Amino acid sequence: MLSLRPLHIPQNLFSFGVPSAELRITLDGDLKRAKIKAPCAAGGAESATTRELPLFRDDEPVLGVLTVVVDAGKRLEHTGLKIELLGLIEIPHERSAGYEFTSSVRELEASGAAIEGERAFAFDFGQVDKPHESYYGRSVRLRYVLRSTMTRGAYASSLIHEQDLWVQRAVPPPPVDRSIKMEVGIEDCLHIEFEYDKSRYHLKDVVIGKIFFLLVRIKIKHMELAILRRESVGSGTQRHTDSETVTKFEIMDGAPVKGESVPVRLYLAPYALTPTYRNVQSRFSVKYFLNLVLVDEEDRRYFKQQEIILWRKAVG
Repeated sequence: MLSLRPLHIPQNLFSFGVPSAELRITLDGDLKRAKIKAPCAAGGAESATTRELPLFRDDEPVLGVLTVVVDAGKRLEHTGLKIELLGLIEIPHERSAGYEFTSSVRELEASGAAIEGERAFAFDFGQVDKPHESYYGRSVRLRYVLRSTMTRGAYASSLIHEQDLWVQRAVPPPPVDRSIKMEVGIEDCLHIEFEYDKSRYHLKDVVIGKIFFLLVRIKIKHMELAILRRESVGSGTQRHTDSETVTKFEIMDGAPVKGESVPVRLYLAPYALTPTYRNVQSRFSVKYFLNLVLVDEEDRRYFKQQEIILWRKAVG
């Protein structure tokens, strides 16, 4: 019996016989440069795999070398070699390639040139604006990427190699603000007052506060304090909001009595926090909240949220 096999067609039939090449990006001072662990894809802290990305300040130049390696004994002709530094906002649930908020290109070699063996091309992005911090969240990703491209004419696909960078921005201390004091409760059942020392905190700061019980007529089992991160993506009817609990812990166990106060001291340094992002390029925002939760003996939950502003005091 005659056996028929499916015919395999190369992805690019016309590229047959074209020498293969590899593009490599090496950053100046890469071995000594600090690295940041970032998820391999959008998914925030829930992403199972991470990679180390080189850390840059927002005002720091990006210099390095692009190396082209051609198969031994081969000669590769191309129609242009370039490298770009791009700032991108990517939203995973959208089909678009992402919004480009900054772009700079360096043409390394013109069309018609040929490369044999190994060639190195230095590049320098000295005055490229990096206005926002990198951010890899659950609903949105803001990334800076070096993208090298070698075009090879109409009959061969382009070679593309990317290197992500991680950018951080230290900012001056904000004006000293007053403490936050709020009263919340349920009429004739529960009345509490909470006070935090301020509303703006740097990422290594300590939240100091106190909870006062002014009226207690329900049986409270325990009290929790949590840090919430809320991502808002898009605008209008297309706006999407995603919240996650960064951390939570119990600050009181047992029933309080009228007149009792509970101290609060929350160190921010151990947690994967970022600065607050407000309406970045009219695409997304990231806000943080302190969420105070009281749980009664019937497991009913009473909560009150207070936004806090986070900022970066130092890079690293």
